[in-house]
Amino acid sequence: MIIKSSDYALSAVKDAQYPKDDYPEVALAGRSNVGKSSLINAFLKRKNLARTSGQPGKTQTLNFYLVNKSFYLVDVPGYGYAKVSQRQREQFGQMIQDYLETRANLTGLIILVDARHDPSTDDVAMCDYAQYLDLPILVVCTKMDKLKKSQASQVAQRVHNALHIRNDNVTLMTFSAVSKLHLTDLENWIEARVSR
Repeated sequence: MIIKSSDYALSAVKDAQYPKDDYPEVALAGRSNVGKSSLINAFLKRKNLARTSGQPGKTQTLNFYLVNKSFYLVDVPGYGYAKVSQRQREQFGQMIQDYLETRANLTGLIILVDARHDPSTDDVAMCDYAQYLDLPILVVCTKMDKLKKSQASQVAQRVHNALHIRNDNVTLMTFSAVSKLHLTDLENWIEARVSR
């Protein structure tokens, strides 16, 4: 996929604030600090369009990035953040649920998991939930550059088993924003979801 343009478009917390132009959307979900911003920047060939932060839980809105003036990448708040209140966590959860369940423009969901660790209970719950919604899902195992080769070879099977992947519409890949491992595969998956 050739990226001709990419821009931050808007942030939203409810339906009335979502874009009105009817472009397809691919959402990205994952634990705080899993590498969503790094993946977005690698995909868009931009350094700092999506802000990376050492402080988990920074993203507290749905952030829409307009790509090639034809589709959106949507960065949803990270889950598993310890430093926000239970009430805030519930609000984030409701915002994400409302978006995923009601947004007609949503054509795919990318779930990021940290390849260095077993998927968390939150990761399993998100994958179960996404499979229930019957969305096309791409599970991306991030930070592969931080693993030894002997560890890397086992990641895909370990994550596949832990996430109870059972639907045919779920694809799993390993990825590194640093080495660009499987970046082309990521581009192809997104392109297939947003082409009309």
